[in-house]
Amino acid sequence: MLRYALTRGVLLVAGLLVSSAIIFLTLRVFPGDVAQLIAGTQASPETVAALRESLGLNRPILAQYSDWIGGILRGDLGTSQLSGASVGAELAEKARVTVPLGILALTVALLIALPFGILSALLRGRAVGTAMSVGAQAVAAVPVIWAGMMLVVVFAHVLGWLPAQGFPRAGWSEPGKALEALLLPALTIGIVEGAMLMRFVRSATLQAASQDFVRTAAAKGLTRRQALVRHGIPAVGLSIVTVLGLQIAGIIVGSVVIEQLFTLPGIGRMLVTDVGTRDLVKVQSELLVLTGFVLVVGFVVDLVHHAVDPRQRAEAD
Repeated sequence: MLRYALTRGVLLVAGLLVSSAIIFLTLRVFPGDVAQLIAGTQASPETVAALRESLGLNRPILAQYSDWIGGILRGDLGTSQLSGASVGAELAEKARVTVPLGILALTVALLIALPFGILSALLRGRAVGTAMSVGAQAVAAVPVIWAGMMLVVVFAHVLGWLPAQGFPRAGWSEPGKALEALLLPALTIGIVEGAMLMRFVRSATLQAASQDFVRTAAAKGLTRRQALVRHGIPAVGLSIVTVLGLQIAGIIVGSVVIEQLFTLPGIGRMLVTDVGTRDLVKVQSELLVLTGFVLVVGFVVDLVHHAVDPRQRAEAD
């Protein structure tokens, strides 16, 4: 197990380094000049050139990249080129919105996917099971932004139960209002991601029903459904853990769009704003943090899968 963890850890670090290089170089290809943006359209070329030098934008690309990575290794994500604020401090502040939103969305997705996915597998061949399967496919195909707009129309404008946009200025010092502000965004992401995960849970449950240990349990006196519930469904959990890593990545991508739609002051909205103002230091650090989070989740899922699945341990040995 230790050797496997070390191997995966090395791959994680390598993945982060490759991702950082891709992010850094890609942002330098985009048009626009942050020095011109700060100086203003009426600034003289000399003023813009002096500002570029003070920001270090005229230094070699490799030197800029080395400074950025060196700062990250010291725990410093950099300083905004526009505001001069600490990127790490801003990310920590915005994470107070994005992280709870992601947790709520994942909770909604699991509450939808697990019971309805298993139930649709148990009711396979019946009208109810078919309707659930078709419904999941339809919802999974809905763009998350369209789903958000529909939920706003129903729950905010028609029923008036939840706020359509915004987050309380006092933040989590008003936990009731803060949670209320995140419910519609979390439902939007959770319903779409839950429908996708439900399809996988259904397929995994049906696959488990065809395994020999389920047939053996049925041959010993259990009904087919009893054998599946007692022995097949627990085996589905391992597969679900693997897919959850992908679902978390989907939730992160969804949060970027949803935070814009619901005007939530989270990391996703900050990222979109910083891309528009071409604040490269902030954008590259934000993208690296999001990428690193996805890679770390995959790393943890791999370790859990390896620890639980005896077949993987046997292959590693």
